[in-house]
This record gives sequence, C-alpha cells and structure tokens, in this order.
Amino acid sequence: MKKITSKKAYDTALEEVYKLMSKGEKNVTDKEANFVEETAKAIQTYEAVHHPFPMPKTISEMIELKMFEKKLNRVNLAKILGIGAPKLSQILNNKREPDVPFLKALHEKLGLDGNFILDRV
Repeated sequence: MKKITSKKAYDTALEEVYKLMSKGEKNVTDKEANFVEETAKAIQTYEAVHHPFPMPKTISEMIELKMFEKKLNRVNLAKILGIGAPKLSQILNNKREPDVPFLKALHEKLGLDGNFILDRV
C-alpha cells in the first residue's frame, strides 16, 4: 500500500484524487479507479495520525456525531428512536436526563456502545 509521510505528499495526494474524481465515475479508467482507492486509503492512514478526530465525551456529542454520519436531523432521529422531537431536543440541550428506553434505543437503533452509554449516565 502507498504510504504518505509528509504534509506535501498529503496535499499532492488530495489534489490527484480530486482531479480524477472530477472526471466523473464513468470517465475514470480501471487503473485510475485503483489509484484513487489506494491513495484514499493512504490519505485516511495519514489523517488518522496527523488529524485525529476527537472522540465524543458525552452522550449528546455522540448523538450529534451519529446524526452527522447518518445525515439525520433531529426530527428524523426522533422518529428512528421512537420518541418525540421535543424530548430529543431537551435531552440534547441537557434540559432533561435521558431515560432507560431512550438509552436502549440509542444502543439498538444507532449502535452506540453500551459501555459508552453506561459510563456517561
């Protein structure tokens, strides 16, 4: 696998991938697609070391991260969790303590780690 070891190489890799992706999926050769895939993995490895994403420290922060990852707004998340949007809003704004059914839904519907949840309630 390709390895990126400097900021300059990282910037160059990003530019190369962007340029190829700008061509459109149907206009990229198999060789170029393989290059993009290999380079993207190298970019991810470099970013994990040099630009780590901080782990959420609270349940609210973890919910916000999951909402971002799944492209959900509060209304849609409330529906998924089987609760009302006002209740979700109150919990996220720390105006209401999460109850057991809510925490269970986070674990089952969003895949939040049970240990993460238990450590924060």
